[in-house]
Amino acid sequence: MSVVDFDSYRMEGVSVARASLAGSGVALVLLSAATFGTSGIFATSLIDSGWSAGAAVAARVCGGALLLTIPALWQLRRRWSTLRGSLRLVTVYGVIAVAGCQLCFFNAVEHLSIGVALLIEYLCVLMVVGWMWLRHHHRPRPMTIVGSALSVGGLGFVLDLTGRQHIDPVGVLWALAGAVGCAVYYVLSARSEEPLPAIAMSWAAMVIGGLVLVIFGAAGAVPMTASFHQVSFASHQTSWLVPIVGLALLASALAYVFGVSGARRLGPKLSSFLGLTEVLFAVVFAWLVLGQLPAGIQLVGGALIVTGVTLVRIDELKEPDEAEPLETPLPALAA
Repeated sequence: MSVVDFDSYRMEGVSVARASLAGSGVALVLLSAATFGTSGIFATSLIDSGWSAGAAVAARVCGGALLLTIPALWQLRRRWSTLRGSLRLVTVYGVIAVAGCQLCFFNAVEHLSIGVALLIEYLCVLMVVGWMWLRHHHRPRPMTIVGSALSVGGLGFVLDLTGRQHIDPVGVLWALAGAVGCAVYYVLSARSEEPLPAIAMSWAAMVIGGLVLVIFGAAGAVPMTASFHQVSFASHQTSWLVPIVGLALLASALAYVFGVSGARRLGPKLSSFLGLTEVLFAVVFAWLVLGQLPAGIQLVGGALIVTGVTLVRIDELKEPDEAEPLETPLPALAA
């Protein structure tokens, strides 16, 4: 085989490997968005039965950390130096992207409607594009800009904002702080060179985030009230443990592990756009479980989000050489 043929064969193999890695990344981020989207239906049953939002979040994060303890410790066996080396990153991730983001959101909804607070928080996707531009000189091309506008505009339709909301400046500032935390989640999750495995990183961050939430609760900064009676879930009376397990397993443990694993394959920009589909999944789950049928305007918004994500994905594929490094060397992809 000539040198030219060998190089051509090697480049073809690299392209196939990148396409496979990107495909698995898309699947993982969508799974993460779907599992994150279940949090609303589980949290609603708890809050309606007397739980405070802070207590539900603390149970979600601490429960997720508990469920990931054994697999995380297995990943970290004889690799504790890796955790020590990543302690700064994990602390920032746990405090800002896990605990801080949710605390800011709950403070925002004290002053704003949930729809307005969510729309402001999901401006994180534009923050990620701006960060990649300023920090890594990944200047967004026109198609990415159009996709950004369509996705954020579509999110507004999905949330069915009517324009009659009262905008409290204090709530807006809290929601913007939550958007920063959400952007930090995508940027740090996408660090492909990070040696700490995804499960171990998610577990350590949740442990730190859970401790922060408990401390804030003990200090009275976040109300922590809970009721251990039966709750109403999917029109049935069931144990309070059912939504707790759902929050801990689906909306916390699996959601963060899928999210970190997928973001490391796709990079922060595309993974943050795909993360917008969490709103779509949340609407569908609310329809199926709570009987909240989506309105026509929400379906229009969903189409705009899908279109925007597609445009960003096409833009990413135009220049594959600009993509972030692969998570693992090409020969080790099968592992």
